[in-house]
Amino acid sequence: MVIIDGKELASKIKVEIAKEVDLLKAEGHKVPHLAAILVGDNAASQSYVKSKVKFCDDVGFESTLIKKDESITEEELLDLVKDLNEDDTVDGYIVQLPLPRHIDPEKINLAIDPQKDVDGFHPTNFGRMALGLPSYLPATPQGILVMLERYNISTSGKKCVVVGRSNIVGMPMSILLSQKREIGNCTVTIVHSRTKDVEQEIKNADIVIAAIGRANYITADMVKPGAVVIDVGINRIEDPTKKRGYRLVGDVDYANVSKVASFITPVPGGVGPMTVTSLIMNTLKAAKKEIYK
Repeated sequence: MVIIDGKELASKIKVEIAKEVDLLKAEGHKVPHLAAILVGDNAASQSYVKSKVKFCDDVGFESTLIKKDESITEEELLDLVKDLNEDDTVDGYIVQLPLPRHIDPEKINLAIDPQKDVDGFHPTNFGRMALGLPSYLPATPQGILVMLERYNISTSGKKCVVVGRSNIVGMPMSILLSQKREIGNCTVTIVHSRTKDVEQEIKNADIVIAAIGRANYITADMVKPGAVVIDVGINRIEDPTKKRGYRLVGDVDYANVSKVASFITPVPGGVGPMTVTSLIMNTLKAAKKEIYK
């Protein structure tokens, strides 16, 4: 069994990006600039945005963090989005989710300029991705593709089961892995809450992508020996032995599934670091005008 170490891989890619930024500077090009809008005091969101800002610092990007109180109106947030759309110094930006209940996240997403949508959530980028056209890929699916590629995991002709059908992970992941690409050419099945005999579908899979948001949902008896298991889930479970009273686990029962899988990602330290890395990769592409010439 091989552990797919997302933290270590992210560190390697960070060095590669930093070298590319140094080259851009040496050639007199503009330094890539990522902006982030953070609304409210959600602890997880604050931690996630902080990691993005640190990554920018480490690779030589410029970064701008715009923090707003939870009381901000939808109209005010839309005005901020408009300002960033029109700011030529900003190559890409994100509006960190979740947003307060009085703000419609879909309306905000639609207002983002697709050319600066480095999260890859805008329908224009999603549509381009589905058609196999150049686009900013959603950060988590792109991170998973990079992990499979860097660990030389063959996907062509393999049966892949994606557990979960969210627009952020499940749906784009199923599209990307079924496409005619180096890391692709899979026969993909999506299972969800209405799927009959989920366990058997998963047991038939050569590659399992778990993104359902249920702690330790996938157990060892559900996984075919030798399968590749990618765990996207991040769930808190109570643990009185920990200082903060909880610990993080994935959607996969790691302790037991790792005994039958050929490759597996841990939680934490697996997909998470690669999600942040992918966002930075997209920002570099935006600065270099690789997607939208």
